[in-house]
Amino acid sequence: MKNHFLWISLILLAGVSSCKSLQEKGNEQYLSGQYQFAINSFSQILANDSSNQEANQIIAESYRLSNRIEEAGPYYQKLTETDPSFESYYRLGLSLKAQGKNEEAKVAFEAAKGYTQEDRFLAETQRQLEAIKLAGGIENYWPMHELVNYKELNTAGADYAPVISEDFIYFTSGRQASGLYPADGSPYHKLFRARADGLKVDVSAVQALPEFNNEEGLNQAAIAISPDGNTIIYARGNSTSPKDLPETALFASYFRGGGFTQPIWMPVNEDEFWWNSTPAFSPDGSELYFASNRPGGFGGIDLYKATKLANGDFGNAVNLGPTINTPGNELFPRMAPDGKFFFSSDGHPGYGKLDLFVAEKDESGKQVVINLGENFNSNNDDFGIFFTEYPKAGYISSNRDGGVGDDDIYFFEDKTPKPKIINVLLNVITKERVAGEPDKILNQARVVLYDGNNKQAGGDFSNTNGRVRFTLSPNADFTIIASKTGYFSKSVPYTTKGKTPDPATLIQEVTNITLDTTIVLDQLILDRSIVLENIYYDLNKADIRPDAALELDKLVQILKDNPSIRIELSSHADARATDAYNDDLTQRRAQSAVDYLVSQGIAPERMIAKGYGKRQLIIQNAQTEEEHQVNRRTEFKVIEIKE
Repeated sequence: MKNHFLWISLILLAGVSSCKSLQEKGNEQYLSGQYQFAINSFSQILANDSSNQEANQIIAESYRLSNRIEEAGPYYQKLTETDPSFESYYRLGLSLKAQGKNEEAKVAFEAAKGYTQEDRFLAETQRQLEAIKLAGGIENYWPMHELVNYKELNTAGADYAPVISEDFIYFTSGRQASGLYPADGSPYHKLFRARADGLKVDVSAVQALPEFNNEEGLNQAAIAISPDGNTIIYARGNSTSPKDLPETALFASYFRGGGFTQPIWMPVNEDEFWWNSTPAFSPDGSELYFASNRPGGFGGIDLYKATKLANGDFGNAVNLGPTINTPGNELFPRMAPDGKFFFSSDGHPGYGKLDLFVAEKDESGKQVVINLGENFNSNNDDFGIFFTEYPKAGYISSNRDGGVGDDDIYFFEDKTPKPKIINVLLNVITKERVAGEPDKILNQARVVLYDGNNKQAGGDFSNTNGRVRFTLSPNADFTIIASKTGYFSKSVPYTTKGKTPDPATLIQEVTNITLDTTIVLDQLILDRSIVLENIYYDLNKADIRPDAALELDKLVQILKDNPSIRIELSSHADARATDAYNDDLTQRRAQSAVDYLVSQGIAPERMIAKGYGKRQLIIQNAQTEEEHQVNRRTEFKVIEIKE
């Protein structure tokens, strides 16, 4: 916004008599707001007398009032040498800060504090010092967003504040101007549009706004278009005619009867002597945000919000408060669909002049303001954010170094690298266990995959090769359940954690990893005993030892996987004690095992405990300890299958 009309608030006079002295002419130009003309006049005086205090003062203030304070530095520096004051040092500090010379700016601000005792001046100077300090810790809000100058769209003059509506980009530009704005010598700004699809603009067909005519001899800028496309609001001002409105104001045009109406002054301006500009609609069109210097604010220019009234106008404007507004200037509001509020400010800690900020709620619900960082902001003015795809793509405006002209339009995109995709292809092979033989392929087994949240993630029947294939996510846990009529159902945990490469080491966009696992099902036959291995008890005791509990947990899972079966759980002894003793001991051991299963969530009615003593020896006349161990065993058998 280097040469932007937003900062000017004086009525411009038509001209100055050529017969007056150069100094008188320059003073009249300055007082009438023709700052560029005043700079030209007093520069001629300085060419002959570099120490002329009035010339330095007026040139410095002319640059400041036309938003070019970075160019005012040498003149404020001269004033601090010839007539030091709080004002000259403070504004020198502002100029140095705008140039990115923060260390020199700190020296100037500290010097300014020595020339005043007024609390408000001291507080403002301290605020500037704190802002410089805080600016050193700014991080990029979107680290992977990249900003690009839209060179094909920009001109040598000003181009800024684009918005998209109904396949067109609307923006402000100094192109095709028919006159120069006396405040800064730049061409008057007008409204233009071109066809656009997001960030793709047909730059060959830029045209002046066709909805209504741009007026000559004044600035028209900062357009806003309602979400339904039926209302256009923009800022209009800086006329050189004494018959025109004295200040920049918001005007509205409405779509009526197949076309747009002639723009009219909006009641939300409230007073013709207040400055109002940079309008923006809320995402639903029910609210209008704008900037104003009306009384009762917190600084030079504040942001306000007005509500749409029953008659379609906007009114009841309220200040957005001290969290967003500062003693500086806040402009170009933009409310995002998720409630985050974007705007530009030179009052919050930043890199120089206007920076882009976002106001959002932190974890405690408190609203905080965050600088978007150096991939969006520069030492110059950065403003007018508009999203074409929130928050991944859009436009901003800036007059940073390296541009095509004055203010330029930039587009931004999220350049976060696409994550490398890893597909885990899991082959599940189903087999059946056949006593005394190698496991055999089992086809037509139902195999179901569940994710870590116990939601079904896939399912199919194994083919003639006993195989089912699933696609799994890396670094995740799953459960696979296999079942078939006539077999015990079985669930097994499966994880892909640690089984895939680090995505950072991959080159290809997609990498497939193939893994295999086998599930073996046992035949479900009534009254066939199945030995539970490694179920041991202490001598003459029936208590379940920790090692036995681990084995019994396997039976717990079998019973959970097969809720329709009822079992007998039996315990057997060797032949080395009396019948009565062994019967009692094995019954107690069988009951202890059943009680353990009940404690793990198995319904007691699904189990019968039976101690067989030494009546069912596997090895008769056992001699060795190993043979006795074979006889001392715990078994279960299915005694009922409920339909």
